[in-house]
Amino acid sequence: MLDRDLAQLYGVETKYLKRQVKRNIERFPEDFMFELNKEEFKNWRSQFGTSNSSDKMGLRRPPYAFTENGVAMLSSVLKSKRAIEVNIKIIRVFTKIR
Repeated sequence: MLDRDLAQLYGVETKYLKRQVKRNIERFPEDFMFELNKEEFKNWRSQFGTSNSSDKMGLRRPPYAFTENGVAMLSSVLKSKRAIEVNIKIIRVFTKIR
């Protein structure tokens, strides 16, 4: 999932999400999260026929993409009510699985 989608899901601004990731970067190895490279970013934007390439769909930098593990880790570093709820649910699921 992309940073802007997760920001919306967790009820925070994208810039806040990115700031928290940068502050906690050791929690996000490359198999948890990566930043789209220029070619991936270009290809991703080209999927939207109505997008204006001059404004890059409101994006100045390529977005971060999170794997399943990254989404779970993200819930532990964000301070929104929704992120805390998701983190608690994840922990409860792992406990039940045991």
